[in-house]
Amino acid sequence: MAILNKIRQKTVVLILVIALALFAFILSSLFDNKDALFNKSPDVVATINGKDISRQAFMAQVEARNNPNATQSQIMNQVFDAEVRKSVMESQFNELGLTVGREQMRDLLKTTYASSPQFLNADGIFDESLLNQYILDLKNSPNNDFYNRWVLGEESIASGALQQNYINMIKAASNATLAEGELEHKLQNDLVDIKYVSIPYATIPDSTISVSKSEITTYINNNKNKYEAEASRNLQYVKFENVASLEDETTLENELISFIKGGDVYNETTKQTERNPGFLEMNEEQAITLVNAETDGTVKFEDKFVYASNFPNGVKDSISKLTVGSVYGPYKDGKTFKITKLLDRKVLADSIQSSHILIPFVGSQAANAETTKTKAQAKVSADSIFNLVKNNKTKYAEIANEINTDGSKGKDGSIGWSRLSNYNPAGFDPDFANFLFFNKAGSIDVVETKFGYHVIRIDDKKNEDTAYKVATIERVIEPSVDTENAVFRTATNFEVSLGNQDFQEAAKASNLSVNPVNTIKELDENIPGVGPLRSLVRWTFEDNTEVGDTKRFETTTGYIVAQVTGKNEAGLMNVEDASVTALPEIRKEKKAKLIKERVSANSLTDLAAAENQTVKTALAINMKNPTIAGAGLEPLVVGTAFGLEEGQSSKLVTGVKGVYMVELTKKTPAVKLENYQSSANQVALAKTNAINTRLYNALKEASEIEDYRAKTVQ
Repeated sequence: MAILNKIRQKTVVLILVIALALFAFILSSLFDNKDALFNKSPDVVATINGKDISRQAFMAQVEARNNPNATQSQIMNQVFDAEVRKSVMESQFNELGLTVGREQMRDLLKTTYASSPQFLNADGIFDESLLNQYILDLKNSPNNDFYNRWVLGEESIASGALQQNYINMIKAASNATLAEGELEHKLQNDLVDIKYVSIPYATIPDSTISVSKSEITTYINNNKNKYEAEASRNLQYVKFENVASLEDETTLENELISFIKGGDVYNETTKQTERNPGFLEMNEEQAITLVNAETDGTVKFEDKFVYASNFPNGVKDSISKLTVGSVYGPYKDGKTFKITKLLDRKVLADSIQSSHILIPFVGSQAANAETTKTKAQAKVSADSIFNLVKNNKTKYAEIANEINTDGSKGKDGSIGWSRLSNYNPAGFDPDFANFLFFNKAGSIDVVETKFGYHVIRIDDKKNEDTAYKVATIERVIEPSVDTENAVFRTATNFEVSLGNQDFQEAAKASNLSVNPVNTIKELDENIPGVGPLRSLVRWTFEDNTEVGDTKRFETTTGYIVAQVTGKNEAGLMNVEDASVTALPEIRKEKKAKLIKERVSANSLTDLAAAENQTVKTALAINMKNPTIAGAGLEPLVVGTAFGLEEGQSSKLVTGVKGVYMVELTKKTPAVKLENYQSSANQVALAKTNAINTRLYNALKEASEIEDYRAKTVQ
């Protein structure tokens, strides 16, 4: 009871203790989840000049960009860049009060869709009412996605127009004064002739110049703009690729051999064992059916003749020497095994010159709005024309020029030269091709194709050679399930082994090559030597991933086991990465100092003799393009020359490629002009051109851009 009384007396203290405990628990939870405490909501992809880009809106645009040639990450980057540009520019538009009014938007839509067939009337003229009706139909459509995409398109058109208006305003305010024109004229036309001696830095071997890490660090700190870097990770990995084994290849070869031989199969319908003919025994129709059924992928039988040059190297002679009906193979061709059956051989011309008169009918592919003939009527017309022109080239040309509507009109019906080696059944009508390739020069006849009826004439043939029709069953060499399982087990065992041994040593023990990769950034997608692997990049940037951690990842060709070897936080580059460019510059500074310390000569002649160099001459040098003949771009050296009097020599000058001494031999001032407007116009044009390339980058650099993609969408 006494204890309870004491507790009652200390009620306030007890409440405070409990409150502090709860507060500490909440704080601990928040600090365990730093993203929730310090970062934006996971629904925000980026914040640009204080404006949030929502994840929902961002992903809607990603989905709207249907680009089969780009990866998901590439599309996301494209959308992000577009959103950044839009937001950066909008901040300028809003500050100036720039908008696109209703009338301007109407004009923009007219311009954008002026040639779109769906908005043209019967006379081929843009009809605004058709556009308005189209938009209304989209708006009333039960599927809002189409209307929303249209609205996004309008916003994009408006944004583009605003950007152009803004750029035009900046350009209008950008000009040059006559004083700037005079300066430009002097920079281009003030000329100096010089003599000089160059002592190249290459005269001192790099191996003699030692550079410490502290010197590189000092150089980095003195040139921070050159060495600012994003956060990045270094890693190393080994590959475990799913490659078909010798056993897999043997199994595939045996399967193709079974196709050649055929065999007995049990017929469930007749309840009897029947003979299944082999590829060797099959007639042409059966062979084609088997090829289309058993060939991997989309490569199916093509009903055409080819020359021996089309066959794979190494088997050309073997296939071309087959008797009709024989089979060659299995043989290896790249990453496939094949068996080839020779169906036919003919001596055919590779190049054929021909002409045609085309009579389309309703429903044929060459039909247009003026086509009225039925198929039967078109056939009657073709036969009638054939009788008129079969022995009369002049009449043939007249009719072809009169009725043809394709590219042969006005060319006497000439199609030009067709080549057997370029013949593609998918794009060249087979009936047309068959007439050309299998008839003699001078032949003329009526041929029906999907385009209509043709009166075809073969004008000439050349380059005859033996051509072959073949049926080929092709199988891709792929690893079996057993092989893939074995690769998985090997990769897993290697990953497990890293728990008690060094990565490099484990790789060496397993005879595996280690691939180092440096400076992987948080939004990178591709890993050199592997390809797109975002999961690996994300893992290296996770808060709980430390240097030395390892993990297995599945790739398109197998697996890799990777290890993080370094973490580089945002800021200045580390010494190792920066040394690639810092070392040459530091060496150059040290070499310049050594050269200057050892030189005592005061004239070009003495310097050339002392350093085993020659005195060189350069004429008509200007400040606009400070290039010295025989030395290259040397702005500091040229600037020094312009500061000398005629006959005066300079002290030693540290240049880009070496240390120089210069003597001014002649100075030619620019001719004074009565008016410098022409030069001023050049300066103004240069400024205008610079606006196109530099304006947005300058605005972007001045903007506050916070990118959360790595945490929210990537």
